[in-house]
Amino acid sequence: MSQPERHAFQAEVRQLLDIVVHALYTDREIFLRELVSNASDALEKLRHTQLTGETPFDANLPLEINITTDDTAGTVTIQDFGIGMTQEELVENLGTIAHSGSKAFLQALKEKGGAAENLIGQFGVGFYSAFMVASEVKVYTHSWQTDAPGLVWTSDGGGDYAIEPVEGQRRGCKIVLKLKDDAKEFASADRVRQLLARYSNYVAFPVNLNGERVNKVEAIWLKQKSEVTPEQYKEFYRFQTHLPDEPLTWLHFSVDAPLALNALLFVPGVNPERMGFGRTPPGVALYCRKVLIDPEPKELLPEWLRFLRGVVDSADLPLNISRESMQDSALVQKLNRVLTKRFLKFLEELSNKDAAAYEKIYRLFQHYIKEGIATDYEHRTALSGLLRFESSTQPAGQLTSLADYVARMTSEQKEIYFLHGRDRAAVESGPYLEAFKARGLEVLLGFEPLDDFVMSQLGAFQEKPIVNADQADLKLPELPDAPGAEALSSENLAALCAWLKEILGENRVASVEGGSRLVDSPAVALNSDSMVSANMRRILRSMKNEEQAPPPAVVLQINPRHPLVKNLAALRAKDADLAKLVGEQLYDSALLAGGLLEDPRQFVQRSYTLLERVSKN
Repeated sequence: MSQPERHAFQAEVRQLLDIVVHALYTDREIFLRELVSNASDALEKLRHTQLTGETPFDANLPLEINITTDDTAGTVTIQDFGIGMTQEELVENLGTIAHSGSKAFLQALKEKGGAAENLIGQFGVGFYSAFMVASEVKVYTHSWQTDAPGLVWTSDGGGDYAIEPVEGQRRGCKIVLKLKDDAKEFASADRVRQLLARYSNYVAFPVNLNGERVNKVEAIWLKQKSEVTPEQYKEFYRFQTHLPDEPLTWLHFSVDAPLALNALLFVPGVNPERMGFGRTPPGVALYCRKVLIDPEPKELLPEWLRFLRGVVDSADLPLNISRESMQDSALVQKLNRVLTKRFLKFLEELSNKDAAAYEKIYRLFQHYIKEGIATDYEHRTALSGLLRFESSTQPAGQLTSLADYVARMTSEQKEIYFLHGRDRAAVESGPYLEAFKARGLEVLLGFEPLDDFVMSQLGAFQEKPIVNADQADLKLPELPDAPGAEALSSENLAALCAWLKEILGENRVASVEGGSRLVDSPAVALNSDSMVSANMRRILRSMKNEEQAPPPAVVLQINPRHPLVKNLAALRAKDADLAKLVGEQLYDSALLAGGLLEDPRQFVQRSYTLLERVSKN
């Protein structure tokens, strides 16, 4: 019996092996992914060899990967019936750290004008990840060449390795790992099955664990859309996300430039954030040639698209040496940009083709679109076309787009009017809308906390400025005097405004004026700060957890035609004290109607005082 041949690793081997075992990978479970990927590469190489007309050794062996576990012996075995290795290739591929047979094979194919998209390994160190979990590694191999001998390569990960002949070896490679004491978990079939499902479920060849195939779900994102049925998409979604719901829709596409990628993105049927489950982690997994690289890549998509689920696979990724993350930040940004623009285009097309389907998505995930407008300047214009709001001229519950609003504008209207409120009933019963209704002007209505901020950030749409309907400096068309509604004289109105300004004080009102905005209400508190709406101010104050403070100074506009205003003007001469109470109550009522009254205690107490005075008569 011949003695094993001893070979020394490269001079740097001890240092490099130490790096591989202790520092290169963040999680040692990666070893299984690497070895399965190498086995897949070996099978792919054999398949390409067969296509050239060559007849390999053990020609009838199936192209598959077989994994067996033995928790008694503390071993795990990974076997492929791939291309195998000769003695020279063992020395070249396993005796040299960072030498990659797969990379060399890929380069050779490119020089011949071939293609090898299914080759996974590119870095030559994946095999050495086995030493993270194994105290000894044996590689049994037989080359595809019929006249090559069977061989076994053995090493404990130290400074050398041995190669010796072995009888009865089948084609390909069989790697036997004798697990370290602290790695015996990987001799468990359940643990290995879990890792295969996580990292290697979409390997192109059958992967069998203890005789049972485990990778039964196809990588449908690599198929043509015409080859995949709706039920297959839904089944894949449930498998990939582990969610019981059905997706609302999905986007399946591939591009070749500026980089090659295949993507399958799902819009889920549920929104966990709306259900109170906290911030959703990224849900689009990153693959390279069907091997999982990162299940939750944080920069693959912008944060506001975190609700998406699915898969992105690119063969162009320049991964780092451990195949765990992407190296090139510029390429990551390019990926991000391609995916984002393509998904936004998809939503735009869906909204035009099937408005009801898009509206269902919008109602469930509108918060993310608005978050994108607030935080993502690059895609703000595209996102603005996806916004939907209720409208003062449309039935309650019906949504309209900014584009449709602009299409309905008259030639005289130069601005888009927007108003935020707690709900539709609150807005319609308040004083702000009546000026626009009286003039036949449409107002978009927002009821979500973010709406004010989003419209402020947007600023304009199709070159039409977006203005808040509660602003004091709006220029609206004049209304003719209503028949039978006699107004206060200009002198009495000016005197009443000056008196109200005096009793309320500069801290509460910036000015008091008569105006034509009001129709049915006696007064309205208009926002004097065009940069920050009342709702935005409430949000900012709550975020800062500041103490309750007096509301900001407003422009109080009074209706000179309203009976209450005319009665107040007359009351000043009869009962100054009562008039002061009525004037302050008029001011607080205007704040309350506008959602600006932050402390109602004085309002309530004053109401009791007024009721007491009135009940005496």
